[in-house]
Amino acid sequence: MATPKPQELVNTIKSRPPATEWMDTPPDFRPGTFCYSGKEKFVEYLGFPFPREWRAQEADWKLPPNWKEIILEGIRDRLLKFRSFHVFMDICVRCGACADKCHFYIGSGDPKNMPVLRAELMRSIYRREFTKAGKIFGKMAGARELTPEVIKEWYQYFYQCTECRRCSVFCPYGIDTAEITMMGRELMHLIGVNINWILEPVANCFRVGNHLGITPHAFKGSIEGLVDDVESATGIRVNPSFNRKGAEILFVTPSADAFAAPAIFTLMGYMLLFHQIGLDYTFSAYNSEGGNFGLFTSNQMMKSLNAKMYAESKRLGVKWILGGECGHMWRVVHQYMDTMNGPANHLEVPRSPVTGTVFEHAKSTKMVHICEFTADLIHNNKLKLDPSRNDKYKATFHDSCNTARGMGMMEEPRYIINKVMNPANFHEMPENTIREQTYCCGSGSGLNTDELMEMRMRGGFPRANALQSVVNKHGVNLMATICAIDKATLSSVVEYWNPGVEIGGVHELLGNALILDGEPERTQNLRGEPLKEE
Repeated sequence: MATPKPQELVNTIKSRPPATEWMDTPPDFRPGTFCYSGKEKFVEYLGFPFPREWRAQEADWKLPPNWKEIILEGIRDRLLKFRSFHVFMDICVRCGACADKCHFYIGSGDPKNMPVLRAELMRSIYRREFTKAGKIFGKMAGARELTPEVIKEWYQYFYQCTECRRCSVFCPYGIDTAEITMMGRELMHLIGVNINWILEPVANCFRVGNHLGITPHAFKGSIEGLVDDVESATGIRVNPSFNRKGAEILFVTPSADAFAAPAIFTLMGYMLLFHQIGLDYTFSAYNSEGGNFGLFTSNQMMKSLNAKMYAESKRLGVKWILGGECGHMWRVVHQYMDTMNGPANHLEVPRSPVTGTVFEHAKSTKMVHICEFTADLIHNNKLKLDPSRNDKYKATFHDSCNTARGMGMMEEPRYIINKVMNPANFHEMPENTIREQTYCCGSGSGLNTDELMEMRMRGGFPRANALQSVVNKHGVNLMATICAIDKATLSSVVEYWNPGVEIGGVHELLGNALILDGEPERTQNLRGEPLKEE
């Protein structure tokens, strides 16, 4: 089924609640609104229970005979293990502050995409099974029985949440609804209910080191191909190394940076920067993925995938880790790494070999964000830049959920952008759509799959609407971002909602503006396009 055209989609946004009570409204597995189930071979490979072939749109999901006991025991275990989960189940007063803050609710009008009601999908079971009021008063206390229909409801709506945490910014009690979604997904894994778009990348990461399933020699070959592209665009031959023991720095970036436009132009910018400053760094062809789809799977999976970066840094004997433009890699490192795998005592506190700056905030994780590293170089006048090389762009910046709300990375990217292009050509989107209040791309947390395209376009609508305001007012033609998922998914969003706008990375713009020692006259940007508009 084709995705509706933009105006048709807008016309279908519901303005009234359904005729039935939410507990009595079943999920509707309509093409374009749900993800395909996990393939048996990937469930089995990852060691998850109850591998089987099943389909969401079929009545029988082939649940294990004791599925209800498994779910309830799983809830009980997590209530004891995660204090935050127990608190979030109890303290919501249903004030509605979060109700209109979710991009999926704005784009669909479906009440179950209100963060408060999405959380009620689980909270209602918690009340029925784990509170006296729920056991005595049932539905009057907001409690209900756990049935197969509830599991189907969880599947649809916990996979229509991108765990972006925008709703949490507005919650007066600080409830992190993303944590509830994470618990819901984790519980469904216990009975073999999962989506393929997450399981396959996770399996690939265990098998060959990256989400895309690219073998080490193919990863190396792709980057070497980009070396040729860098030379074609700039006349400069960069020389990255791979799996080199004794390098000072291990550079880890999302695998998309090596394989998919527009992310590849960001990687070209990294390599130019490292060449210019003479950075002693190495890629790893075995740890060729910064992203962590474990964040969307389970806490144990997140821990395992995060650990591989640090295991590789130890094997190679580097001093510290530099990380590229990524979203979930940084949320995991910043919010979870310390208690899961840290501290990384085999590494040194990161220190810039160029400016001497010691990144004290990274003394536990031993990992620095590329935007922090580059902003420090610019601040200390270590780079020569020609902002006019980006004059063809009128740009805005999309704050990625995981780096903005997950680690506070908001000012460094803007600082870089305003140094590598004419500041008069940079325009912010409306204040309530950026920084802490940024809208999601609509396809994060493992939802950037084609079968969910209609919901992705609905989820991307608020960001596209904010973007259109600066397109109309200032003629913006580029939206920069520092997340590989954003670069992939927002390319589809702007093609649908904002034709004529391109998506790019901050370090792509840096690579365009960077004046390199010994370079010939530059006539092309990193995309191979003329620097100047004719």
